[in-house]
Amino acid sequence: MKWIIAIIQPHRLEAVREALMAINVAGMTVTEVKGYGRQKGHTEIYRGAEYEISYLPKVKIEVAVDGAIADQVVETIRSSAETGKIGDGKIFVLDLANAVRIRTGETQSDAL
Repeated sequence: MKWIIAIIQPHRLEAVREALMAINVAGMTVTEVKGYGRQKGHTEIYRGAEYEISYLPKVKIEVAVDGAIADQVVETIRSSAETGKIGDGKIFVLDLANAVRIRTGETQSDAL
């Protein structure tokens, strides 16, 4: 099993959700986060004053999947979140040792 974490631009969330549903990924967790990478924020002018925005709004998607489809899920997220511009985000893939469905007690891949 793999735990896939993707940090993407907020306006790409719906496209990623639809793409994951199309390959039968049943669920995901979404969190609104802030951060920066290589772009290191940006400056904005508001009412004549210049402000430096250090942390940019992003969305963190977390998906637990069977290891057999992990590569397909990663490619689906990558292709649906891509805009071709700096700040598109990152995808992290971690090994998932165990999963337990609280309602039924199912474990491992059955719990996903």
